[in-house]
Order: sequence, then C-alpha cells, then structure tokens
Amino acid sequence: MKSYFQATYKFLLGAVRPLLEDKVGLVACFLLAFFIFLALAGPLIAPYPPGESIYLKDGSLARLLAPSSEHWFGTTNMGQDVLSQTIIGARIAIFIGFISAIFIVIIGTNIGLVSGYFGKYVDDFLMRLTDVAYGIPFFPFAIILISLLGVGTANIILAITTLLWRTSARVIRSQVLSLKERPFVSAAKVAGAGHFRLLYIHIAPNVLPLALLYVAFGVAWGILAEAGLGFLGLGDPEAISWGQMLYFAFRAGAMRTAWWWVVPPGVSIILVVASCYIIGRTFEVLTNPKLRKR
Repeated sequence: MKSYFQATYKFLLGAVRPLLEDKVGLVACFLLAFFIFLALAGPLIAPYPPGESIYLKDGSLARLLAPSSEHWFGTTNMGQDVLSQTIIGARIAIFIGFISAIFIVIIGTNIGLVSGYFGKYVDDFLMRLTDVAYGIPFFPFAIILISLLGVGTANIILAITTLLWRTSARVIRSQVLSLKERPFVSAAKVAGAGHFRLLYIHIAPNVLPLALLYVAFGVAWGILAEAGLGFLGLGDPEAISWGQMLYFAFRAGAMRTAWWWVVPPGVSIILVVASCYIIGRTFEVLTNPKLRKR
C-alpha cells in the first residue's frame, strides 16, 4: 500500500507542472471545478425548485418565457425555471461521470494487469472478452439492459461500466507486457515475491499514472453516455439531468422555438466533456515521453 501512496503522490505532484505550463489545461481544470461546485451546492444556489411550475401574477402558467431578469435562462413548457434545472442537472452528470469512471478504471486496470502479466491462455481469454466488448455497440446494449432492469441511476452506471472498460484494459495490458520484463520484476521474483505481490506492489504502481489518465477520459465517457441515454428517455425519472432536459425539449417540439431551453444543457455537456478531455490530454504528457519534447 505504501508504494501506491508514494506513486500517487509523485504523480499528483508531477501533474501540477504540466497544468501550470498549459494555460488551456488550467482553464479546463477551473471549468470542471466550477461544475463540481454546481453539483455540490446546486440545491443551495438554484433560484427555484427545478421541478416546480411557476405562475405569473395573473395566475397563468409561466410557459416558455424567454430569458429575462427574473428567469435568466427562461422557462420550459411546464413553467419550470431552466437555470435551476441546469444547475441541478450538474449533480447527476458529475455523479454518474465520476462513479462510472472509477468503476471503468478499476475493471480495466485489473483486466489489463492480469492479462499482461499471466499471458498465454489467460491473456487470450481476457483479450477475446475485450474484443467482444468492442464489438457490442453501446447504446443498443444500454437500451436493452435498462429495459430489462428498469430505469435508474444505478442501472445507467451498470450499463456504462459493463462495456466502457475495454480501452483502458487494452492500453494497460500493453504497458504490463513491457513492465513484466524489467529487471526490478525479475529481482522481485528471485526474492520470492508471489504473483499478487508482483502484480499489485511492483507492477501496478508503475501503471498508476496511466490508470489515472483514464479517469479523466472515463468521466467524459460517463457524462456523454448518461446524456445520450437521458435524451432517449432512459434517464432516471426521479432526477433531473441535462440529457433529460433535452429529451423533454425535443418531446415538446421546442428544440428550435425555445432555444433557451436547449442551449444551457447542451453547452454544459460540451464544456464538461471538453474539460475532461483537455485535462486528460494535459496529463498524457506524464505518460508519453515523446510529448514532453514538443
């Protein structure tokens, strides 16, 4: 465990320098931190309850009002405040994105470690399993799975993690194939280290930077997948999300007429996903020596 903490500390310490040198990466970090803040403090700063219909002074429903000083992002066809929904929608997006990313990296890292280290039949089986995961299209698979298990946040996370571990597994496996031939691994074998110790004490800390790199990409994948499923009407009905906002706008036929209902969740998805990819690209400098020379 000490090796894990040391490797993590060195990685995070080394990650500060590329972020400080890369202004775009620094801006991406601030953007992601802003949306994380919205996810945590959303109920405290949202001006209206997101699911509550608002009525005007004359008693009529505040339906499809354009942006104004009272409603900065306008209202929906049900008289709900779009700004409040956008703020609250950050919570489900960030939650699913980060939880999915953690599971994706844990599953992918372990499959990559075991496959690359043991090789032979174990490697053949796990890589063929990875090929099968690559061959299954995500959205049709997710639609079937959620239709069978029911809509809900847990089932969305399950659908995302069931398939999207495949990329991290394959990349980490290739890294392990190189690492297991290094002298420090041979020395540990001579010293009597078992398979578990070799895998998780000697090899795993060396792939940790690469695994953490895929956390950033995993968050982006998770948010995109949740938004896509929400837009298809498979989001959690008890939680407001950006994808679900787009789904209701499309269902109401307001995609073109009520632009203020569509733009905020759409732009939010773009900003968060782009921030995650830029941060991942910045961290990639740590794992790719060729990029450091540029």
